[in-house]
Amino acid sequence: MAQQLGFDLPVREALGRDDFLVAPSNAVALSMVEAWRTWPMNKLVLSGPEGAGKTHLAHVWAAETGAQILPASKLNQATVDAYFDGPVAVEDVDRIATDTDRQTALFHMHNALQAAGHPLLMTGTIAPSLWQLSLPDLQSRVDAAGHAALDAPDDSLLAAVLAKLFADRQLAPRPDVIPYLVTHMERSFAAARRVVADIDADSLARQKPVTRALAAACLDNQG
Repeated sequence: MAQQLGFDLPVREALGRDDFLVAPSNAVALSMVEAWRTWPMNKLVLSGPEGAGKTHLAHVWAAETGAQILPASKLNQATVDAYFDGPVAVEDVDRIATDTDRQTALFHMHNALQAAGHPLLMTGTIAPSLWQLSLPDLQSRVDAAGHAALDAPDDSLLAAVLAKLFADRQLAPRPDVIPYLVTHMERSFAAARRVVADIDADSLARQKPVTRALAAACLDNQG
């Protein structure tokens, strides 16, 4: 049957526990998230490069605990008032390292959650000891949290991530596409997201199936 083409289908990113691809680079982080009842001082930091699975793990944890998830860039007193009565995940905390107002809000949220006995999950791209938050009291509280790092992918995980990203976009690449990408692309989760998005757009624009030649052309254009 000929492949159907020409439909700009929505991306349906699968973020359930069964959709999380377990590998040596992320197995420890997954086990620590699943053991949230034993977190030191009821808090954990997840660190890792863009696209490594931090958001996915936050959603896995939220599904288990009923936690609310919000980006650190949205923190203010209103969010502190709204989010203090249950588990919370705050993403990309390292991005507010120079934003005193956002840090102050997180400091108050942290203290409110601690007082109420609710767990707090925080994420960032680098280890929390390197965040250099400008609010020393907040940095000291972050440093006291447990820490789990997600590492860059090996070949098998990168291939699995590419397969998942294609599936999220409802694309069916030819069998030789993913092995080719694993061999020739930049080895990062962020690069995997970019190349799959470019291939999706190029396939739609050219009304062509996802072939090795199309994938090669997309990589050349990125370079």
